[in-house]
Amino acid sequence: MGQQQLLLIVLSILIVGIAIAFGVHLFRANAVETNRNAVISDLFHLGFRAQSYFRRPTSYGGGNGATFSGFVVPPLLTSNDNGTFSIPVDGTAVSVTIQAVGTEIGEDQLNPIKYQLTAYSASANFTLQKDN
Repeated sequence: MGQQQLLLIVLSILIVGIAIAFGVHLFRANAVETNRNAVISDLFHLGFRAQSYFRRPTSYGGGNGATFSGFVVPPLLTSNDNGTFSIPVDGTAVSVTIQAVGTEIGEDQLNPIKYQLTAYSASANFTLQKDN
């Protein structure tokens, strides 16, 4: 083979290698973003369940419009393909905070993604905080 052909083969291998590395990077970034969106969606679902608990009468197992205390993440929703969900501190009359730990590694490249959602009693508003 001539030098020109060898140069073209090496150049082609280089371009294919770069394309594969770029594709792997895009796939990884997409997996992380998809997990973030799924965790946020699950957190909002649990936030709406907390609001429902707050407004439900005590006779039906709720907070009677007075407290989030006693609200727990339902056992079937504590863990799924997106991550794990918990309530680190018992709810109060004002709010409840739900914590989520995703399955993908976060921006620090060491720890999984983490979010906290706080549901409030005064309105149907939520506060979402990104921890990683």
